[in-house]
Amino acid sequence: MTKILVVEDIPDNAELVRRILSARGYDVSQAVDAEAGLEMALADIPDLILLDLGLPDHDGLTLVGWLRAEPAFSQVPIIAYTAWPPETAKHMAETYGCNGFIGKPIGSVKEFAEKIESFLRK
Repeated sequence: MTKILVVEDIPDNAELVRRILSARGYDVSQAVDAEAGLEMALADIPDLILLDLGLPDHDGLTLVGWLRAEPAFSQVPIIAYTAWPPETAKHMAETYGCNGFIGKPIGSVKEFAEKIESFLRK
């Protein structure tokens, strides 16, 4: 089963993502901050990481740096999940080693799921 780690500190956002992805057969786990996300990712390497950029302990881009420093994460798609303006999010995601970004809020469940699937196929 495809494993997705969601690093998101807002419970409602995390629950919505979990419901959407679980309904499509993904094994979804959640971390509420960057340190927990790093710990969980190292313990059980996911197939994809969906990462909020505004976390309570460290920003999401710091977590990307930690993960990209680990050889095991060189091929794991890390997707920024953010409410930042699209141009800013795209620039920051590319600069910090993310494979792309998905904007908040989720406007279409179908489009959100299709974006996740497209990042898993790359």
